[in-house]
Amino acid sequence: MSGSADELVQFLEALGQRLSWIAVLDIAIVSYLVYKLLQLIRGSRAFQMVVGTVVLVAFFFASQWAELSTVNWILQKSLAYIGFAIIVLYQQELRKALASIGQAPLFRFLNPSSSQETLDEIAFAVSSLAQRRMGAIVVLERDIGLRGYVEGGILLDAVVNYDLLLSIFNPKSPLHDGAVIIQGDRIAAAASFLPISINPQLSKELGTRHRAAIGITEDTDAVAIVVSEETGMVSLVEDGAMVSGLEAESFRSRLKEAMGQAEAPVAARESAEAPETVGEAAAEDTAEASLGKR
Repeated sequence: MSGSADELVQFLEALGQRLSWIAVLDIAIVSYLVYKLLQLIRGSRAFQMVVGTVVLVAFFFASQWAELSTVNWILQKSLAYIGFAIIVLYQQELRKALASIGQAPLFRFLNPSSSQETLDEIAFAVSSLAQRRMGAIVVLERDIGLRGYVEGGILLDAVVNYDLLLSIFNPKSPLHDGAVIIQGDRIAAAASFLPISINPQLSKELGTRHRAAIGITEDTDAVAIVVSEETGMVSLVEDGAMVSGLEAESFRSRLKEAMGQAEAPVAARESAEAPETVGEAAAEDTAEASLGKR
């Protein structure tokens, strides 16, 4: 037993002598990249494709070991084009991976987020559109730029306000058939075309607006808002996931949370207001005491 322990200690000492801090850093970086890759493809179609690729590579080495020359030759010729296949098969995941690099806090100043006032205007307009059952789709830019989609629509560059949004989505307006894209506090474009989601797991009852909202949030980190023309139901879409049937206040709070403008809880607001109330009461008591002395 002691001999095994001594061998283990000797192995760890030898390993420690061979591993430099650069090697440890190298292993840590590779481990982090593999972890982020698995996190990126988890729950998506790319995960099954990765499993298929790993099986294909394992089959290639197995054919070498079993001396299956014909199978090995076919796999060897096929694996020569694996780099092109990865680009074609995983193009959406590669776009997301590269875009996530630009989401670092160092680069976020390039895409200013919408203010509280702008989000209030949007929430008020969406509630009115839902009551009138006027179909609409609004996309709010976050860290990943939407310039390509903006240029495909009608450029407006106007301040976000309630009346303008209602005018755009009026059925008689030439701009109502398409999406409104908002960058910061301005409406960048209207009547913009968005990519349609091809996710086979989506319900067949979803219309073009909802599929377009899901599609743009799958390709980018934008937040999309959809108002159903048939039911007047409001849906909020983020990261390809849709929440439907939101009431006005619930929608407003969810929208601000998604845009990083979450309101302070009621208890926190009350505690912040409490010192002011106590101070006012103390001032009133002092004034009454001074009047009593007089």
